Amino acid sequence: MAFQLIVLYNHPESVEDFDKHYDGTHAPLAARLPGLRSYTTLRPAGDRPPYHLVAVLTFDDEAAFGAAMAGEEGQATAADLANFAGAGVEMLMGPAGTIV
Repeated sequence: MAFQLIVLYNHPESVEDFDKHYDGTHAPLAARLPGLRSYTTLRPAGDRPPYHLVAVLTFDDEAAFGAAMAGEEGQATAADLANFAGAGVEMLMGPAGTIV
């Protein structure tokens, strides 16, 4: 069963600085995680949505996720959060299901 990491980024002080770092540095780091099946992002629309950005990373299973995060790429990606996500971030992880 697929395993997902969902990352919810709070609204940053500087949207421009956050987006520049996320798009130019963090996303390319995360995209190199071994075993990553898919990686999507959403910048919610509307009048002050609860989060600035949502990222969904999908792996084949929990073991693949664990191996990716324990490796060099996973450690570098996690460490990079301190460089741009000062407003806070929530992470949810677990088995992914498909309804439709």
